[in-house]
Amino acid sequence: MPDRFARPAEQVAAHPDERAVDVGTGAGALAFALAPIVREVVGVDRVPELLELARERAADHRNVTFVEGDAEHLPFDDGSFDLACTLRTLHHVPRPELVLAELVRVTSPGGRLLVVDQIAPADPLAALALDHFERTRDPSHTRVLPEIDLRQLFEANGLVLVRDRHDDERRALDAYLDLADCSGEERARALVLAPEGPEAYTARLGWYLLRRG
Repeated sequence: MPDRFARPAEQVAAHPDERAVDVGTGAGALAFALAPIVREVVGVDRVPELLELARERAADHRNVTFVEGDAEHLPFDDGSFDLACTLRTLHHVPRPELVLAELVRVTSPGGRLLVVDQIAPADPLAALALDHFERTRDPSHTRVLPEIDLRQLFEANGLVLVRDRHDDERRALDAYLDLADCSGEERARALVLAPEGPEAYTARLGWYLLRRG
C-alpha cells in the first residue's frame, strides 16, 4: 500500500460503524485503505475501465462497493455518509466548487470530509506554468488550486478545518509521464515544460480533514 494511504485512520478519525464514500476513486486505492476501519465504503468514479479494475481488486474487501457516477451529481441521498473523501480529483474537474458542494450534501451533519489534492504555487505565473505542464502531460487536467482557493471553498460550504498536512512528493519525471501514458510529441513538450527540468518532479500535496456543521 502506498505510504500516503498507510495510516488513514489517523487522518480521518474513523469509527468502525461508519459509512464512507470515496469520490473519484479511480482503481480504489483510498477506498481499500479505508475498508478495514469503517463499516462500509462506496467508491464512485465516472470511468468504467477504472471501476472494472477496482472491482477486480475488491475480492478481499467485502465491505467495499463501486458505482459509476458523476462527482458533480452524486447518486446518493442527503446525509448518506459519515465520511466523504476525495483524493486528487478536484484538479481534474472544471467546477471543483460543485464537487465540494456534493461532498458536503451527502455527508451527515457533524460528519467529516477528507479532501486531498495538489496545491498550486502562490505565484500566479508559476501556477500557470504548472497547469500548462500538467495539461500537456494529462489532457484531463484542468487547474491546480492554490491553498487560499481551497480554504475559501471550505469556508463557503460551512466546513470547519479539523487538521491539515502538507507533503512534498518527488518523483522521477519519466515515471510521472508514464503514469499518464504521455508519449510522442506531447511527452517531448512535457519534458520541456517540466518545472524542475527533465529529471524529477515535485508535487505539493495538501490533506484537509474537515467537519460539516
